[in-house]
Amino acid sequence: MKEALFKVLKRGEKEVPPEKPPKPKSKRSIGLIIDGPNILRKEFWIKLEDIVEALDRIGTIRVAKVVLNQYAPQGLIEAVVNQGLEPIIVAGDTDVRIAIEAMELIYNSDVEVIALATRDADFLPIINEVKRKGKETIVIGVEPGFSVALQNAADYVIKMESKGGDLSGGK
Repeated sequence: MKEALFKVLKRGEKEVPPEKPPKPKSKRSIGLIIDGPNILRKEFWIKLEDIVEALDRIGTIRVAKVVLNQYAPQGLIEAVVNQGLEPIIVAGDTDVRIAIEAMELIYNSDVEVIALATRDADFLPIINEVKRKGKETIVIGVEPGFSVALQNAADYVIKMESKGGDLSGGK
């Protein structure tokens, strides 16, 4: 059996052991945006399929986009496509494009829950706007640097566990 590499917590719930994940009330439609340069870093060893698996416990992904900068390696772009996600390549900083994609999801009537994979507190206004429009929010992140404010604002928090461990070679 594959070991769970993440924890799904609903605000106000106690931590549940990985073998007994919380059961969703119903399969809700999810719009996912992944901040590629922030989450998909070599030092974290986060796999796209782990993010998708974590969200499957909450609902069904209907829209899934990964925002990458122009320096993204071709292998990463191929992995995004192979996972069935839409890569969006931008020149320069990705934050503005992530905000635009999030606003489109807010006004998409086919999406009930918006998931944002990032560690960046700059996206707190997006989370607040999603909630103001009556949709549920999920933030997906990894330590170090996973914004506490972002976690506290979201309805669900998915903490991915870095598989990278000690990158110094164990010494």
